[in-house]
Amino acid sequence: METLETLGKRAKAASRLLAGAGTKRKNAALLAVARALEEQSPAILAANAADVAAAREAGMTPALIDRLSLTAARIEGMAEGVRQTAALPDPVGEVVEGFRRPNGLQIRRERVPLGVVGIIGSIIAIRYIFRVNMAKEEESLK
Repeated sequence: METLETLGKRAKAASRLLAGAGTKRKNAALLAVARALEEQSPAILAANAADVAAAREAGMTPALIDRLSLTAARIEGMAEGVRQTAALPDPVGEVVEGFRRPNGLQIRRERVPLGVVGIIGSIIAIRYIFRVNMAKEEESLK
């Protein structure tokens, strides 16, 4: 089983690759994610059942357990949501606003894929700010 830190590092590396990828490549990756969700559904549901059982034992409220619980229909909904995302127009590189200055300098504002990098960076920063030891956290969950 991979650690959360390893998963985070892999996600960060993937975000760098996808940032420079074209629309076709990004959509292919999204469609692969949708297929993987469906293909791995039994394994995902089994792992989720273990998480739900641990949450019940820990005294988590029924409302939170419901939010944690996955079903085949919920996984199918996730896969469909990913497919819908792939069908959307790619906003990366879209020029939102632009103009040319009298001296010929062209100025434009365009969309760039910093959201994912920002989220990952925030998670890493929070880990260091609160001195979270991921190995100890994972061990305490077992």
